[in-house]
This record gives sequence, C-alpha cells and structure tokens, in this order.
Amino acid sequence: MRYQKKKIDKKIVIFIPSIERGGVEKNLFFLINYLKKFYSNIYLVTSSKVSLNKNIKIIKPKSTFWFNKSRLLKSIICTIILLRFFKRNEALIISFQSNVFSIILSKIMSWPVVIRLNTAPDKYIDNFFKFFLYKILYSLPNQIIVNSLEFKKIISNTFKLNSTVIFNPILKYKKQNPKIKMLKNYGGLKIINIGRLTDQKDQLTLLKSMALILKKSHINFKLVIIGKGKNQTILNRYINENNLTKNVYLLGYKKNAFSYLSLFDLFILSSKYEGLPNALLEAQMSKVPIISSDCPTGPKEILLGGKLGILFKTGDHIDLYKKLLLFVKDKKKYKQKATLAKKYLNRFDYKKNLKKYLKIINKYI
Repeated sequence: MRYQKKKIDKKIVIFIPSIERGGVEKNLFFLINYLKKFYSNIYLVTSSKVSLNKNIKIIKPKSTFWFNKSRLLKSIICTIILLRFFKRNEALIISFQSNVFSIILSKIMSWPVVIRLNTAPDKYIDNFFKFFLYKILYSLPNQIIVNSLEFKKIISNTFKLNSTVIFNPILKYKKQNPKIKMLKNYGGLKIINIGRLTDQKDQLTLLKSMALILKKSHINFKLVIIGKGKNQTILNRYINENNLTKNVYLLGYKKNAFSYLSLFDLFILSSKYEGLPNALLEAQMSKVPIISSDCPTGPKEILLGGKLGILFKTGDHIDLYKKLLLFVKDKKKYKQKATLAKKYLNRFDYKKNLKKYLKIINKYI
C-alpha cells in the first residue's frame, strides 16, 4: 500500500482523558508523531497536563482543577468538551482510554470510532451484568485494536468479536549513560523493575520474594524500582519492616527509564495483568535477562512461552523466589536467552506497526 505524501485535511480525534506516564501513553506519543506526517487536523482530547508538537491541537479543560481528578471525572469532562467542540464537524475518534464514553459519544454524533483495548477484560468484568453491558458496547465500534495475539483470542472467546492485532511499536533509542549512586562499584546481583507503583504492577509480590532471598540465601543483591504511584507508602513500609532498606531503592519516576536497563543483570516484571508490556520489550532491546509474571496478556507471548526468559506464577512470591534462584544458579544460560530475544524484536518494529494504524484510519476518513 502506498501512503500519501500530501497531508489529508480530515479531523482525527485521539481520546485519552488521563495521561499517566505508562506504556499506553508511550504508544500514544509514538502514534501521534507518526500520524502528523500524514494528517493536518489531529486533536488530542485530555484532562491532563501535556505538551506536544505545535501541529497537534490539544483540547482540554481551561481550568487546572481537573488535572488531578479521577479518571472517571476526567472522562466525563472530556466527553462534554469533545461534544461541544466538534458538534458541527465530523471526525474519526481513536480512543486510547475510557472507551465506554467514546463509543457512546460516537453513536450520538454518528462518528466512526476505533477503540484500542489496553487491558484484558477479566480485570473489569466480574459479573453477568458487566459482561452483558460490555458485550453490547464492544459490538458498536467500527474496529477494535488489541496489542497481542493472546488478547485477540480472549476478545474472541469472551465476546465472540473480531479484533485487529497491532503490536506495541518500539523505537531504537540513542545510547545513554545514566548513573545510580548506590550501584557504583557494586559487584552483587543488580535487579530492576520499571512500572507505576500500583496494584496492577504488584511490586509487593516482588518485595516479598526479595525478603525471602534476604532470609534464606546468601545472595548479595540490590533491587531498584523506577516509577511512582499510589502504593509508594505501602511499599516503603514493607521495605522498612522487612529490613530491606540496604537492598531495595525506590527511585521514583524517570523520564528515560529504559536507559537504566543496561546497568542491571536482571529485569523483573511482577504485574497482575498487562496488555503488551513495553518494559519487557525495552529489556529485550537492552539484552537484559527477564523474569516475568505469567499474567494476561503479553509476557508469555513476548517471551515465547519461556524460550526467551523465565515466567513465574502471577502473584506467587514463592515461585518468583524459586525462579530467582534458578537464574542465579545459571546466569550464563539466561544471558543467552536475552541475546536470543533481540532477534525476535522485529515483530514490534516501529514503522511496521504504525503503518497498520494508518491503514485502519484511511478506511474511515
């Protein structure tokens, strides 16, 4: 397929009420930067503080009052803003978040809508009423995008609906040389976790396994966790109560967290659920061995069922402890897996996957 060199003068609205510095947002910015080469009228509707290229029009509340509100309140105000701003104009909605609102709005306005699902439905569907509601709602968009083959199967099996797989695009970054003071001249096992400090990322399970390592083994280790979130107080309390203050460090949010990966011997993902975790892809790009929870969806697919890393039972700190011992026993074996993993990264090629978005958008504008 050939793509236009001349920019298309049609309105594209990207709907993401709450920008939260995660993998979803990283994919969003990749997509926006790519689409601006082809389309003149790209609008981002959000209730979060954000700055983008001047060619992207940001539609947000005038008051900063909304910036720190819940995702639900942000979604409501963004829906109202979008309705007012575009009531006389047709647009294509690409929804990255709060899809219920964008689907309903698209039907009111008779606009086409493409939704991107970021999380497997078992997270939010826990009764028959919700199942029935989402089955109806997810039958309404013009197209559903998911980011893994496993995710596609879940949508098909759960709702009997078709979806399109577009893997998370990854981009090669310029090599950087960050430094972490506590790792200077350190010769023990260096472990990193990157992710928001939330129940979803489940760093508490990771800390419990670290406590076991401290009590039951002679392994000398340091764990660095990069990210911020509502669970920071809980995690700090656990670190203090379990004598981990000399072993575990919470560094907070880092803009270029991926650049720290090369400093470490091991990356651990402890999530309860994911879509397709970018952090695993970035660890593979950095040739860092991986231990990951076998959560829905993504890790098993990225690690090819364990061929490219180690999987442990989701939420099971004892199993994670055992897998850590396996890694320490044969680091060379798992370093070879990490080297092999880089050969499979072509699946997540930046241009290849973003062109798939372009093909979908061209169908509806």
